[in-house]
Amino acid sequence: MKRTHLPLNALRVFDAAARHLSFTRAADELAVTPAAVGQQIRALEDHLGVVLFRRTSKGLELTSEGEAGLDPLREGFLRFEESVQAMQAGQASDRYTIAAPREFYSVWLAARLARFRAGRPDIRFILASHEATDFTEANLDLAVRLTDGPGDLEGVQLTPARRITVAAPGASAETREAWIDWPGAALPEGSDPAIRAANPGQALSSALAGMGRTVLPLALAEGALADGRLEALGESEESRRAYWLLAPLPQWRQKKVRALIEFLTA
Repeated sequence: MKRTHLPLNALRVFDAAARHLSFTRAADELAVTPAAVGQQIRALEDHLGVVLFRRTSKGLELTSEGEAGLDPLREGFLRFEESVQAMQAGQASDRYTIAAPREFYSVWLAARLARFRAGRPDIRFILASHEATDFTEANLDLAVRLTDGPGDLEGVQLTPARRITVAAPGASAETREAWIDWPGAALPEGSDPAIRAANPGQALSSALAGMGRTVLPLALAEGALADGRLEALGESEESRRAYWLLAPLPQWRQKKVRALIEFLTA
């Protein structure tokens, strides 16, 4: 069934004017000018084909037509509020659905989520199977992606945009000459990779296994460098990409999401 177009803004103005019986006080409530209130009322009267207010010596009065519509209108506004609350309740405040690269989750994100959950036993995390999972299809709250910026999403950078060349310690010179490539690795020009990995996680595992050298985001390699499982082949350098925490604006504005963002970026 086709629904009648409702001039919701004008109806909101009508409700305020009817409560105050004053265009001026309605304007103060709505943070607009009295002239704007008058224009909205006139437009609503034209749309409905009825007169809603009359001016008398005592001030503004509702017509019988205006009186007849007022109670159903206010009931409708209450139902709108109930609808909004129901939709917001669907985004449970204690449940987070997150997509992140497996390797980044393992070396960086998991420990931080554990600290965030400490003292909050009711919090639940649902992890998507792939970092590029669609926000709407998976009902995601947040996603972590290795990218050069947020694009058309809201976002905050989680790690420095730096990369480093690494290899397993004690590897032979021949092994160290073998490059491990992955999409976005930015290997030196002319490199002939011995291994082509599908993602930086596979490249990291290959380097740890002593299969060659690779270029990794610094954040991904830091733990293995610190405990001696990898060694740096030179200093880290600036990179075009970093790990970003991303979400569409509606999710970004959620109170629970803001709390997690503030924790992860503190």
